[in-house]
Amino acid sequence: MSEPLSVTSIILHASLPVQLIMLVLLVLSLLSWIVIFQRRRDYRAARLRSEVFEDDFWSGVDLNQLYQRVKQEAANDGGQAQIFSAGFHEYNRLRELSNAGGSSIMQGAERAMRVALGREQEVLEAHLPFLATVASVSPYIGLLGTVWGIMTAFLGLAQHDQVTLQVVAPDIAEALIATAMGLVAAIPAVVAYNRLSQDAESVFARYQTFAEEFSSILHRRAHQVSAH
Repeated sequence: MSEPLSVTSIILHASLPVQLIMLVLLVLSLLSWIVIFQRRRDYRAARLRSEVFEDDFWSGVDLNQLYQRVKQEAANDGGQAQIFSAGFHEYNRLRELSNAGGSSIMQGAERAMRVALGREQEVLEAHLPFLATVASVSPYIGLLGTVWGIMTAFLGLAQHDQVTLQVVAPDIAEALIATAMGLVAAIPAVVAYNRLSQDAESVFARYQTFAEEFSSILHRRAHQVSAH
């Protein structure tokens, strides 16, 4: 009796092109899972930083003291603290100019915060396009392996006078495994991309809300200064 087929034996005895396709799919799947876990960890950290900074900001602390603290803290690696630092730095710089009115000060501070917001958005969305690429490309890579396996099976048929299931089963099986691996790589990437995109949008919306609230505070301070 012939040795029964198993997934492991089919992969080990698959043709070289199909093995390479399976290896590519395996690498893509592993990389996508690394991105998924890293992004989930980063978004949790970003939400925690936001909560801590907002509690500090709305506690009534003097903004100059908070600004100095943010600059000195090595743990400050982005988020609302970075937006606050950029806006308040530009606000103080323009306020020291004798010919800068309230509108000019606010335009400069808001421009600095928009730049900081853009950078934070890039950080939040980093590596998400990779998940989208894996989700869209993996099924086609698996399909390529399927086509190659079926083509190999038909070529094998031409070399046998009597066709049996035992002859074509290994090639058909490796073709189906390639399809399955493509789906295994693509499905988690699709689900994770949609969920992580929502998380990134949620965190960024919180940044935007803070920037608008801080802009209102600076607006009152700038026009109070210009009035005097």
